[in-house]
Amino acid sequence: MSRVGGQRRRLRRGDYLYRYGAQFHALFGVHAGSFKTVLLTEDGREQVTGFHMAGEVLGVDGLGADVYSGDAIALEDGEVIEIPRDTLDTLVRHEPLLQRELFRMLAGEIQRERALMVLLGSMRAEERIAVFLLNLSQRMASRGYSATRFILRMTREEIGSLLGLKLETVSRILSRFQAEKMIRVHNREIDLYEIDRLRAVVGRSDARRDEAAA
Repeated sequence: MSRVGGQRRRLRRGDYLYRYGAQFHALFGVHAGSFKTVLLTEDGREQVTGFHMAGEVLGVDGLGADVYSGDAIALEDGEVIEIPRDTLDTLVRHEPLLQRELFRMLAGEIQRERALMVLLGSMRAEERIAVFLLNLSQRMASRGYSATRFILRMTREEIGSLLGLKLETVSRILSRFQAEKMIRVHNREIDLYEIDRLRAVVGRSDARRDEAAA
């Protein structure tokens, strides 16, 4: 989306990029910083539906529905490139490559949603945490950053919300991974020492069953 152009927009930590139900008016390319997307449950709790970093696009879910399906909130000070809907419509009509890129992004959104459903429906707690860390590692590497050392911009409570786990469970499993020398956590900085061992966590038979429903 970088070649499309667009207006730069700065946000501070906690700012809303867009809100649930607002009319779709633009896509947003994350130029700097990171964001979370959330929904409010019927009882008023915040349900995290995704984390997004530089190089990714927000608002794709609004393309077909004409409204944004959740809130997007800045996890830190950042900057987005706003591509207005009118600009998108014009470009899509004259740029077949852009049209294919939009379809690719929509397909990616669908794949991420399916992957999250599988994650929440069939994996034990420690598998969910391992997959989450491995996914972050891959995304960081694809953007030219370190795959083994990065900052967790989201809180442990927000990680738990995304993965369907309690805060205590997230903290306990991260502490266990650290005790087993697979990772090191210092405040929000994390080092992945043993990526292969993290991969081996997924599906391993000796996982603690007491956390299966955490």
